[in-house]
Amino acid sequence: MPLSGLCLRAFVASVFLLVGLASGGTPAFAVQPDEILQDTTMEQRARALSRELRCMVCQNQSIDDSDAPLARDLRILVRERLKAGDSDTQVISFLTSRYGDFVLLKPRFTFQTAFLWIAPLVVLGAGVLGLWFLIRRRPSILATASAAEASPLTPEEQQRLSKMMQRDALK
Repeated sequence: MPLSGLCLRAFVASVFLLVGLASGGTPAFAVQPDEILQDTTMEQRARALSRELRCMVCQNQSIDDSDAPLARDLRILVRERLKAGDSDTQVISFLTSRYGDFVLLKPRFTFQTAFLWIAPLVVLGAGVLGLWFLIRRRPSILATASAAEASPLTPEEQQRLSKMMQRDALK
């Protein structure tokens, strides 16, 4: 086997290895062992709630994924509220009353957040409407070409054309 074939196979194998390692890994959670509840169903509820709550420090991570001290405090608070007997909605309500709707990774549809939910639809609709008007106002290229073929040359155009053809023939 030539050396280039061997190099190509090694390259392909390394690419597959890197893709396998990148996609096969599990996400690293920031939950510390001392935070984990003994009751597995309650721990699953706490994890599900933690994935819905935004870390106020990182702002683009859930508190389940964040290593920030505030995220740890919020994870502990969620678990304490669950141990106290609060439902999932009560825990979320408690945290939103304390930190506002910003603590939610997926904000609720309220009067304050309506613009966030409706604006993309309005922009998309305006783009489609603008494109429709643009296509409607602009004559089709095919229609313009067929209209040019259908109209005969005027006598002046025929005279200019014949002069140009004679001039080219002389060259």
